[in-house]
Amino acid sequence: MKARRNKKQVPSFRKLLKTSKVKLENKLKNKQFKQQSTLKKYRKEQRKLRQAVKDAVSKKPIPLEDPKEKRPGKRIEREEEEEEEALPLDMMDEDDLQLMKDLGQRASFLTRDISSSEPVHVKKRKHESVIDKYEKIPRTLQTAPEKELIHLLPIKDKSGIIPQTREKPVIDSNQDEEDQEEMEPEEEIIEKPIKELTLEEHLIERKKKLQERKMHIAALASAILSDPESNIKKLKELRSMLMEQDPDVAVTVRKLVIVSLMELFKDITPSYKIRPLTEAEKSTKIRKETQKLREFEEGLVSQYKFYLENLEQMIKDWKQRKLKKSNVVSLKAYKGLAEVAVKSLCELLVALPHFNFHNNIIVLIVPLMNDMSKSISEMCCEAVKKLFKQDKLGQASLGVIKVISGFVKGRNYEVRPEMLKTFLCLRIKEVEVKKDTEDINKPKKFMTFKEKRKTLSRMQRKWKKAEEKLERELREAEASESTEKKLKLHTETLNIVFVTYFRILKKAQRSPLLPAVLEGLAKFAHLINVEFFDDLLVVLHSLIESGDLSYQESLHCVQTAFHILSGQGDVLNVDPMKFYTHLYKTLFKLHAGATNEGVETVLQCLDVMLTKRRKQVSQQRALAFIKRLCTLALHVLPNSSIGILATNRILMHTFPKTDLLLDNESQGSGVFLPELDEPEYCNAQNTTLWELHALRRHYHPIVQKFAVHLIAGAPSEGSEALKPELSRRSAAELFEAYSMAAMTFNPPVESLNSKRKDKVLQGDSFLNEELSQLIKRHCSQVATQLPLDFTKCLETSLR
Repeated sequence: MKARRNKKQVPSFRKLLKTSKVKLENKLKNKQFKQQSTLKKYRKEQRKLRQAVKDAVSKKPIPLEDPKEKRPGKRIEREEEEEEEALPLDMMDEDDLQLMKDLGQRASFLTRDISSSEPVHVKKRKHESVIDKYEKIPRTLQTAPEKELIHLLPIKDKSGIIPQTREKPVIDSNQDEEDQEEMEPEEEIIEKPIKELTLEEHLIERKKKLQERKMHIAALASAILSDPESNIKKLKELRSMLMEQDPDVAVTVRKLVIVSLMELFKDITPSYKIRPLTEAEKSTKIRKETQKLREFEEGLVSQYKFYLENLEQMIKDWKQRKLKKSNVVSLKAYKGLAEVAVKSLCELLVALPHFNFHNNIIVLIVPLMNDMSKSISEMCCEAVKKLFKQDKLGQASLGVIKVISGFVKGRNYEVRPEMLKTFLCLRIKEVEVKKDTEDINKPKKFMTFKEKRKTLSRMQRKWKKAEEKLERELREAEASESTEKKLKLHTETLNIVFVTYFRILKKAQRSPLLPAVLEGLAKFAHLINVEFFDDLLVVLHSLIESGDLSYQESLHCVQTAFHILSGQGDVLNVDPMKFYTHLYKTLFKLHAGATNEGVETVLQCLDVMLTKRRKQVSQQRALAFIKRLCTLALHVLPNSSIGILATNRILMHTFPKTDLLLDNESQGSGVFLPELDEPEYCNAQNTTLWELHALRRHYHPIVQKFAVHLIAGAPSEGSEALKPELSRRSAAELFEAYSMAAMTFNPPVESLNSKRKDKVLQGDSFLNEELSQLIKRHCSQVATQLPLDFTKCLETSLR
């Protein structure tokens, strides 16, 4: 156990890889510097010690005469004190005075230091060293003047406030003139105030700085793109510019670096996921090319990770709205930086779904789909839709769906409806369906040698072997994902989607998410498991009957119900009469203005309810819907009228006996009741489609053509037949093609007054032939100057 504790931990190869060469060089330099500094300190102390010994041994004697000249100040005070302490001269004997003078004349007195307190004739002790003597010399009698102290700001520590002082520098009078000359310009530079720039100068300076940064970014990016494996270290240099500290250009430079790095990563990342190396792979010897590739991959992954962390930090700074200590970027600029960061994350989400840290990007993007900022929310939703549309396999879509489902549940279904509307872009057309064990098709396997030997001849075995080899090669050449894996992923994705939808239907029926849920159910209803059909139809009918839904939401409920019944729901013995009744009753609630939100949904519902379920629809029901649709075509805009009349044309082809609505004679008993909400009992067979004659005079030419075509019985051939561009398109396609969204007619309507305007322009048509000849004759005559005589004219008129 002791051996283990004392054993020094050797850093692993992974840790050494993480530590860059620059750090290792810095550590080595610091170690060498410490050794050199300790050595210098030791040498300095030794030098001081030797100098002190020399000074103590050979110190010049200080003369006694005129001490005031060389040592003013403290020396004078010291002498005064000594004079006060000493006895007055008049109290001393003459013999004592003489003895003092004799002692002053002796050489031994002069040669020793006056500051020494030892008697003159004391013998040196053997054990006392020279250094001890030097240490006994008091420091208070130094001739150097006291230095003035400058009081600085105190420092607060755990122990308390520590006062700080500094010695005021004293300029010696013996200093060289050259030193003074060198010091003067430095003082001038320090004291010189910073020149204030005008607004124009400041903008010019900023433009220069920005141009320099742009050139630097461009140089680094082009170097990386030209040879990514060799210049992967320059990614770090480029990423370091995200911390630009110049407040004039900090925001712009950071935005440029974010976008540049995003484009670089999109270009240089490989088409596979980079995994960490195992211990066995690290220990094996490899070629230089392989080692270079490994270094490139590790560098790329690490820099990509740091880049994503930087983007995440920018978004967090904007969310928290906390100003940093550096104060380089203002609070207003945080939103701009965050928008660029979010845009880059969205681009990487779509462009690199196969690469490392894709799940981390999903976790960042999904909460931003519900952000208060509309621009950021729309940006993220569009990115997710784009990812769903281009994801063929379904792996990335599954990851996003999981995070969205968890986020919606965590927020208690209080999120933007746009989040759930992204589900409509999922590329799911089929899923795994539970089948009986007998019906499951076993995957095709190649025959074993024993089976071949039992069942096949030698020639057949030879052909079989060649066929299997070819099939294997074809599979490898295709390199496509297996259908089984794709179906499995799609099934798992759709299960999570339906769980989210059903939770909202159950717990949050008055939530603003309900329209998106109903729209999603209408799209994916044919993929729902048969076990849920009964319960789902009951829930949909209760929602319609509750009256809390808008018209558009109720249409989605009807559409969902019929999608369920038209798919696997054929096996159910359910009569959806209540859904037919609801649609028939609410057709006149369609907006007749420019919005036309529900027309497209109505056209889709009619197609599912009547055309695709033709065998379950009675003639009375079909007649009632055709009559009501013709009445509706009189009120709505032209594109809606075209879609409705196209639906009527399909219904007349699907139910041939409905042509009785074109006759004046009534069949059966009863009178048509247009106000009745039940299509089965409104006696639609006793009415006619008089609305078509009104539509013949419609201002839109396509509406006119459809009306004339239906009056003629919707023929497929002849003069009254429609052109192929109209007859081959569905009702929904015609509705979109002749849309009024651009506030223009398609095709443009010809004006009736165009011919009259042309006639007005021709002035000769208003003139009589005789008058026109007279005008021509007078114009052709040569003008002659004659006197004007009006009396002749008067005389003739009087006669």
